[in-house]
Amino acid sequence: MTFRAIIRCGAGLGIAVSLVTAAPTWAAGEVDDTRLLAAVGDAKNWLMFGGNYTNSHFSALDQINKGTVGNLVPAWVYQTGKISSFQTNPLVVDGTMFISTPGSGAVALNAVTGEVVWQYDHGPGTPPSSRGLALGYGKVFHGTNDGYLVALSQGTGEVLWSTLIAQPEVGAKYLEELTPELRNVTIEKMRRLNVKAPPLVYNGLVIVGVSGAGFYSLPTDPEGGRVVDGVIGAAGEYGRRGYLVALDAESGEEVWRWYTTPEVGWEGEFVETAPDGTPLNRDIAAEKAAAGQYADAWRLGGGTLWMTPALDPDLGWLFLGTGNPSPLDYGEMRPGDNLYTNSLVALDANTGEMKWYYQAIPHDLWGRDRMSQLVLMDVPVDGQQTKAVGQAGKDGWFYIVDRLTGNHLYKSEPFVPVQNLFAQLTTETMVIAPGGLGGASWPPVSFNPQSGIVYVGAIHRPYSWALMDLGEDVPEELRFKRGFQYMDEEQFGTLTAIDTRAGAEIVWQVETPQPLSGGILATAGGLVFSGEGNGWFNAFDADTGERLWRFNAGAGVNAPPMSYEVDGVQYVTVAAGGSRVYGFPMGNSVYTFALLR
Repeated sequence: MTFRAIIRCGAGLGIAVSLVTAAPTWAAGEVDDTRLLAAVGDAKNWLMFGGNYTNSHFSALDQINKGTVGNLVPAWVYQTGKISSFQTNPLVVDGTMFISTPGSGAVALNAVTGEVVWQYDHGPGTPPSSRGLALGYGKVFHGTNDGYLVALSQGTGEVLWSTLIAQPEVGAKYLEELTPELRNVTIEKMRRLNVKAPPLVYNGLVIVGVSGAGFYSLPTDPEGGRVVDGVIGAAGEYGRRGYLVALDAESGEEVWRWYTTPEVGWEGEFVETAPDGTPLNRDIAAEKAAAGQYADAWRLGGGTLWMTPALDPDLGWLFLGTGNPSPLDYGEMRPGDNLYTNSLVALDANTGEMKWYYQAIPHDLWGRDRMSQLVLMDVPVDGQQTKAVGQAGKDGWFYIVDRLTGNHLYKSEPFVPVQNLFAQLTTETMVIAPGGLGGASWPPVSFNPQSGIVYVGAIHRPYSWALMDLGEDVPEELRFKRGFQYMDEEQFGTLTAIDTRAGAEIVWQVETPQPLSGGILATAGGLVFSGEGNGWFNAFDADTGERLWRFNAGAGVNAPPMSYEVDGVQYVTVAAGGSRVYGFPMGNSVYTFALLR
């Protein structure tokens, strides 16, 4: 076999290292509804974010397995030329790979050689961190960090249509009161609606949610000490309301929209416990007393949508998780349960009508977004197979609920340390774990439908937290702000195997030196792939957790791996771009591996 290197210079720098003497010539076939529905049985391609509509992020390929993984080597490397956090989940159809790049770009690559087929640049100054693309009807659908959904030609990358879906709904009636510097900062905060999650294509629709709705805190004027950009109340008014939108795939026109905060019923029933019976330590009387003052809090109530929904085609239902309410730091300003934030939700995929919701943490004060993707599975309940939905939570448990009703079935043991999880804060500092990043954040888990095991990559990064007194000059409802500091000296990661068919028991767990923030891929070859922030890309024995192989990518591997097959050869691909949030080494590469032949 001939080894050859291909180096290209200029715009869109790419480097490809190939283990094959020549690449076949082909054109990727159109991905229609039939192919999307059949993706669950199509192991050669990776047609959507979760691999198929179940969102399992599992590969049925087994050429790379426990016995052969020791021969896994880089087949090619593509470099974007943009050093930045890089979270893309590649797609592959008929030998062509499609990735999103930092700055909301998109690239089509030959999946055997890494050579560029076409590339799309959305424009200068666009923030990074797009998590992937969607395919359908001869188009590549790309959600951008400045709020657009763009349809590109699958064959050429030409823009077919572009729709602004994440336009901020600003309600700042006090901007003229601010200094020019503070005004500019505040306006910039208002523009934070964006699209991070890969869209979902179904039945002629492109479905995607917006991010940036769940403001954590209300910044203060460092000179005057008063809150200058309050989400609601005495200091002014602005904020976000999350939503999921469905566009016509042909025209880009909006078909339906579902908001994560309802106009009627946002306050809920003022429940004292989570659905699984966990006490939330709420001051219900105080919340009810304040409800009239903040009756319009739903307008600005948060509920970001971080990840791509799962879909049950037989039901025609979507399943998604919602983010925390806003403002997180001031629960007093949003009395009630704050529906439908921090929830697992089922919607009619054709109309957006809500079928049920499961609010894992009502009136969240701790940043426990439901960020990780929902996964469809069948689990035994009282001796009967039950259609279910599972999700790993930022609070450290894997939840399983009934797919038809949303009723709580059971949850796992904690997969990270838990301490003072739902404690009410005082001015005395306390340690809370998991911290605001999780537990399980956005990176996808992997569910093996053959074994019923789900593999969860998680974060242990606790923080110390207390109420900060901003002083008597601040309006009473804004005086005590929640403040925290991460305890980075104690952070680590966990990779956990959980048996969903045995009451969600933990089968094994591996601790890693750094938090796991990239995503997991399990395969029929008995392997589990996972990357670390120190650059190591690992393969573990799916049955025992023993590490069987690793490769150092030179930058943090903080993106989801995936696998595909072309001409009888199985490949595994992952992006390595690091993470600014964690301070992991930065890079710009997509690595594709195959067995040495």
